[in-house]
Amino acid sequence: MKNTVKSFLIIGQSNMAGRGYLHEVKPIVNERIVMLRNGRWQMMAEPINCDRSVAGISLAASFADAWCHENKEGRIGLIPCAEGGSEIDEWDVGKALYDHAISEAHFAMKNSQLTGILWHQGESDSMGGKHEIYYEKLHRIMQGFRKELDASNIPIIIGGLGDFLGQSGFGKNCTEYTLINQKLKQFAFEVDNCYFVDAAGLTCNPDGIHINAVSQRKFGLRYFEAFFRKQHVLEPLTNEDEQILILESREHTKIEKTFLLSMQMALGDISYSDFETQLP
Repeated sequence: MKNTVKSFLIIGQSNMAGRGYLHEVKPIVNERIVMLRNGRWQMMAEPINCDRSVAGISLAASFADAWCHENKEGRIGLIPCAEGGSEIDEWDVGKALYDHAISEAHFAMKNSQLTGILWHQGESDSMGGKHEIYYEKLHRIMQGFRKELDASNIPIIIGGLGDFLGQSGFGKNCTEYTLINQKLKQFAFEVDNCYFVDAAGLTCNPDGIHINAVSQRKFGLRYFEAFFRKQHVLEPLTNEDEQILILESREHTKIEKTFLLSMQMALGDISYSDFETQLP
């Protein structure tokens, strides 16, 4: 089992899919991080969750990189199934997003060990009193995932909504986000092996709703802290900036260097002759 891929189901709406601007952070390239795409495990490249043409940096990459930093052997697999703008009703048992995530997880489990579920959703339900029955819906959904994936006690990590909501841009209408956060926290506190991650101090893109790239890196570290410690993360970590620098400063392997050069060539940033001369 040492060489088995440890896989994580990535579900929720756009802040789980990721909308951080790609150019604002250093890319995470790690041959021990793979993502499920076209029915096979591929080396991870961002954006991971390509639900839209504007997909970008999400919390999943820094979560996975932190996992690798803690686990010196083995691989981590990401199963991206988040859908931007989705309401919790669209994730209900038997709905398309739920069924798709179940299908992808089952496919991944053919050659991986499902190890956790990462959930971030609620912006689309932060208005019109939808918070009143949010807990019941979330409970039914997560109970369904655990049952259908035969993972009755699989860890579920749930992130809170950002304090920047309800103020400007696309996030201006999310005026009830604190009430959704109460339901998310209640669920995490009451359900076994479920942990809440606070979004305190995270900042957004100019659109007022999407967590920016640097904050997504920090959010991923908090998600991993909750998973690894098996405890709620109710405030920012004391060393988030330092942890990011440590992850960014890791020396790339030969495979990773070749992967980066291949991406540069494919994007037209370097010529093929440059690619050949720079190969490690």
